[in-house]
Amino acid sequence: MKSKFFRTVFITIFLILFSLSLESKTGDDTYSKIKLLLDVLNYTTENYVEEVDVQKLINSAAKGMLKPLDSFSQFLEPDHYKELKVETEGQFGGIGIRIAIRDGWLTVITPLPGTPAYKAGILPNDKIIKIENESTEGISIEEAVKKLRGTPGTKVTITIMREGAKEPIDYTLTRDIIKIEVVKCKPELVDGIGYIALYEFNKNSYNEMVKALEMIKKQNAKGLILDLRNNPGGLLDQAVEIAKLFIGGNKLIVYTEGRKSPRREYRADKVAPYEDIPMVVLVNAGSASGAEILAGALQDNKRAIIVGSQTFGKASVQSVIDLGNGYGLKLTTAKYYTPSGRCIQREEKEKTVKTSTEPYSGGIIPDIIINVPKEIEAKLYQQREEIYIPGQEPISAVKKEEQVEDIVLTRAVEILKAIRMYTDYIKK
Repeated sequence: MKSKFFRTVFITIFLILFSLSLESKTGDDTYSKIKLLLDVLNYTTENYVEEVDVQKLINSAAKGMLKPLDSFSQFLEPDHYKELKVETEGQFGGIGIRIAIRDGWLTVITPLPGTPAYKAGILPNDKIIKIENESTEGISIEEAVKKLRGTPGTKVTITIMREGAKEPIDYTLTRDIIKIEVVKCKPELVDGIGYIALYEFNKNSYNEMVKALEMIKKQNAKGLILDLRNNPGGLLDQAVEIAKLFIGGNKLIVYTEGRKSPRREYRADKVAPYEDIPMVVLVNAGSASGAEILAGALQDNKRAIIVGSQTFGKASVQSVIDLGNGYGLKLTTAKYYTPSGRCIQREEKEKTVKTSTEPYSGGIIPDIIINVPKEIEAKLYQQREEIYIPGQEPISAVKKEEQVEDIVLTRAVEILKAIRMYTDYIKK
């Protein structure tokens, strides 16, 4: 029975590779190379000391095949493939962090607002060196997700190594249903300036952004602060559609290009409904992917002033392929480029920046750089969290007397005030 199975697999792969070889101009020996894998599989299943699960071996081989490529390409087993779909819907279960692999270690891109990780004070660039006292060195994204997510109410302990900390820090977090708050809007932050925090690019982001901008418009706001700090990205089309709200004239927003993917341009419409309102965009090291697309488009088109610290540097495009039977493949197929042609992808092996004076390759460099100390950022994360009490206005989770100044936000307000003063002056 097993021999028949392997003969079928062998013949199928041979026919596929033979048909591909007819189109190949390089004449490489892919078939002989993949035969080695099949030989290992066949010998292992026939001779290993104990009975083996063939499907498990095949899944492991598929995962290992992608591991040398980059930290975003993944073979997705049914549970993980389903989780990916759920995540883009805007709700899933877990502790609430976006993660990547850097230098072989599981690294936090950003905590999501209102989640257990966010409330505990987990920071961007924290390295998760252990999960339940097991090392994460060499772990894959899918393995980490499986360990971190679970039934709401259950606990998971992670060990963090933070830049500047002398010893690792243990956090025991209680898993919860993660409902992503896409947009938080303050129609008038101060002196006629509106404020919108955009936390995620999921299927609801554009619609929620439109609602927030309508609130801003009703207040006759004279300026807008768009806060993309700790926005980990998400759906490309949502980032593009939101950019169209501010950029008109059929201008280029972003383009993608890959080895097998021809250049594809995403352009603005002829007219943008909010192309005239003065804007400042806030970014930091937790701003990634879609957030960088939006910030880069606004920066290159001279549509907004970017303020804050250098962004994460993720410019790779993943295509998700349904492999059937519940399996999926997330594969990096292209990179995206800002309108000026910048590829902001950060090198996988590059070390984390140790000082504010050591910029790394990749990411969006703000027009006005303000590097905030880690401890201040941690406090800002906490005080942005709002507590809702029935019949009362929301209040910060941090007492007023314990709050710290958000110097990036303060600077943004000052910039918009200065723009308004100059505009009023030249009109006289």
